[in-house]
Amino acid sequence: MRIPAWTEDELLLAGALVVRNGWRELRTTAPEVRELSELLRSLPIHEPEALALPSFRSPDSVSRKTTDFMTNHRQYAGKATRCGRPTLLMIEAFTEREAEMLQAALAIEEGIGSGELHLIPPQPDEVDETGASAIEGRLLVRRALARERNPRLRAQKIAQVRRLGGPLRCEVCDFDFARTYGDLGEGYIEVHHITPLHFSGTRETTLDDLACVCANCHRMCHRCRPGESWRTPAALREWMRKSDPKGNH
Repeated sequence: MRIPAWTEDELLLAGALVVRNGWRELRTTAPEVRELSELLRSLPIHEPEALALPSFRSPDSVSRKTTDFMTNHRQYAGKATRCGRPTLLMIEAFTEREAEMLQAALAIEEGIGSGELHLIPPQPDEVDETGASAIEGRLLVRRALARERNPRLRAQKIAQVRRLGGPLRCEVCDFDFARTYGDLGEGYIEVHHITPLHFSGTRETTLDDLACVCANCHRMCHRCRPGESWRTPAALREWMRKSDPKGNH
């Protein structure tokens, strides 16, 4: 079995290590490298067969990846090492959104340390049809989807909207399930986190953290493209406006 390619989660953690080190590589013997090697081997994203490989995310491989981050950074004056497009996209993300990416890495580290991310089963739609996931990391997407599919939380959000007298329709495109499907669609809506979970942290999700969305807009909020991150309902509305300036949605 070949060693699996680095995932977004792993690249995120490796990139955070390099950024915290002033965009300098770390040698195999560095304690931080050995700690990250152990953490990567504990992530619930690879098959047991991969974990059994002696060189899988070894300190040597982690050190080499930190070299990729350092030498492919735009301010590095020497020769760049060869690395894949996912690594280059992660370098760009850290360069453009350092604080956000460091916060996402911290959320994964805390989630693994607390055991929370080990308890969440894989979720439908945590990866798109190309096999990619949000650049913040698949595990954070998994956690977000698991919370958004919590039937109790969804029911409470619906009750809140009705209590405030608002219509139960998509906050992005105004789609109303009941108006389109009659009794079949009565009371149906999906929910989406307004902000990424690595910003809200490990606290309990509140109803104000959620937006009511239709199934299509929910999918588009989570659908990732190379180098892109979390998409909020407001950002999706703006995307639609730019895509159709005449408003013919």
